[in-house]
Amino acid sequence: MPGKCEVGSIVLAILSGNRGRLAAQAAVLATVVGGGAAYASINNDVTLNVDGSTTEVRALAGTVGDLLEDQNLKVGPRDIVAPALDAEIDDGDTVVVRFARPFTVTVDGRKRTFWTTELSVDRALAAMGIRADGARLSASRSARIGRTGMTLWLSTPKQVTLTVDRKVRRLTTTAPTVAELLREQRVELSSTDKLSVTPSAPVTDGMAISVVRVVAKRVTKTEVVPFKVVERENGSMYKGDEKVVRAGVEGSRIAVYDVVRTNGKITSRKLVSAKVTKAPVAQIVEVGTKSRPSSGGSGDGGSGDVGGSVDSLNWAALAECESGGNPNAVNPAGPYYGLYQFSLSTWQSVGGSGIPTDYGAAEQTLRAKKLYLKAGAGQWPVCGSKLFT
Repeated sequence: MPGKCEVGSIVLAILSGNRGRLAAQAAVLATVVGGGAAYASINNDVTLNVDGSTTEVRALAGTVGDLLEDQNLKVGPRDIVAPALDAEIDDGDTVVVRFARPFTVTVDGRKRTFWTTELSVDRALAAMGIRADGARLSASRSARIGRTGMTLWLSTPKQVTLTVDRKVRRLTTTAPTVAELLREQRVELSSTDKLSVTPSAPVTDGMAISVVRVVAKRVTKTEVVPFKVVERENGSMYKGDEKVVRAGVEGSRIAVYDVVRTNGKITSRKLVSAKVTKAPVAQIVEVGTKSRPSSGGSGDGGSGDVGGSVDSLNWAALAECESGGNPNAVNPAGPYYGLYQFSLSTWQSVGGSGIPTDYGAAEQTLRAKKLYLKAGAGQWPVCGSKLFT
């Protein structure tokens, strides 16, 4: 029964000073009447120690049990009384009483209740064999345990991993709960932040805890409003030709968004409102609808024969190198036109009229072959070698 093992440690220390009673008592006068002698035999001065509090009392009782009854002290089976209740009392005796009290301890989330006659937290823990080295307690180790008992928690050191603000902390803690650990580490949570475990969860050895920062914010931005492109047909221009008659102008608007960032990265963006502050101006482009004149054949760059070995050269490879094989290609740097990137002066020098892009691939190839006959592949310093591949 809890408390019984404590009799020797508690009582012997208190009673040791009273073991040497007086060897002889003063002789009782023979003339004292029987009633008076009987009274004197139970009229003793006794030291009463109750839960460590000492009182000197005059015992008008013959036994320890009578003394406790006179003092209105009721003891139960868990309590300690020394000497025993039926022991006789002599003058100068010391009587020790230790009342048992409930002691509830929650160790790392595990709750247990004991009965103890120890008077302080540290002695009660030791009596119950609970190791508290390096642990955190909800009460002082020297705190006194009252008659009504005590309830406390005890948290032993544990290794945990805490990830917050994208940084990993590996630490040792005696915090009993996750919420207490966050307070210990000075980690504050907003109403939108997310925690991988509930704040009330007990901290366990090896636990991994993650804090996900979630920030919702309303953002106002000035944005570009793109312009539209409007096409108009022009019968005086050849098919495939285009001309910008009015350049487009971008507009602007003020847009309001609700933006959610999770650990610093945007995970949600919702448009709340938008107001155009500058309207865009549409770009107008005229596109040709007139058919191009043909000089015979619509080949792929190999038509338009001039005879001899010139026709067998790789004109398609030259065209691919010069213009990507596009008969409508225009390089404004020259400007240069068509499959073989003629300048207007060169085009005219081999009998061409207008501009090369007014004509199909066959006409352009014919003029290129004539240019080769006149001046060789050197007219195309970068791509001329493609003719011989």
